[in-house]
Amino acid sequence: MASEENTRQLTEALSAKRDEYTAQWAKTVGRSLRGRLSSAELSREFGELYDAIVQAVAEGIALEGRGEQFAEVRSLLIELSRSRARQGFTPTETATSVLALKEVLEPELTGSAEGAQIYLQFARLLDDLSLLTVEEHVKTREAIISSQAEQLLELSTPVVKLWDGVVGVPLVGTLDSARTQVVMEKLLQTLVDTDSTHAIVDITGVPTVDTQVAQHLLKTVVAARMMGAQCTISGIRPQIAQTIVALGIEFGDIPTKATLADALREALTEVGRQAESDVRGLL
Repeated sequence: MASEENTRQLTEALSAKRDEYTAQWAKTVGRSLRGRLSSAELSREFGELYDAIVQAVAEGIALEGRGEQFAEVRSLLIELSRSRARQGFTPTETATSVLALKEVLEPELTGSAEGAQIYLQFARLLDDLSLLTVEEHVKTREAIISSQAEQLLELSTPVVKLWDGVVGVPLVGTLDSARTQVVMEKLLQTLVDTDSTHAIVDITGVPTVDTQVAQHLLKTVVAARMMGAQCTISGIRPQIAQTIVALGIEFGDIPTKATLADALREALTEVGRQAESDVRGLL
């Protein structure tokens, strides 16, 4: 807890050399970031942040970064942390940007015992604020990673139109619950959008099929059937066929084919028969 007199002196000291301190702050951080941000951008960011800190210090005695008087400071730091995270800076680099102000102020404020006491109180404030930047930086990076993972999941589960009335789902890699859900959603939506009646789930790119993978495949097929589409599983290689038999996995009445070409040939035959039947019905 700083005294009112200490707070007043700190405010005066910070205000007296505002331009000098902010310029040194931006220069110090610029060196540590090795030119990855321009001097103009750093000067703008730290000038705004410095003014908010001085204003917060002047408004009260308690120098607590989580206090109400530092709400504007926290808001600016949160935005700075998010920006740094999106630009690829580390949490350490972000926190160091705040802590660099201590390096600027130390030789200016520690010339006397009283000044040293004021500096230590202010240094603890900056330590607290730097922790806030680390917390927000980590949250932002986690959000970015989660978003990228979702995008990769979308890209890894394409649903393509193979022919009029026929769509295909070429699966590559291991199936899990999250990916199965995405496959289902995209397959069902594509069936509706393309008015398709046949779906081919190709597992040529799936390295192994165990009980769990088989269950995920069955869920996808059942979902397609509920939309009125005939569904075929293709890409049943000899090794996978042996594994399925050894595990006692039952696909029931779901048609399976060795290759995508075989599945597509049968689907096109069915589509042709259906078209021919529809034409006869009109005559």
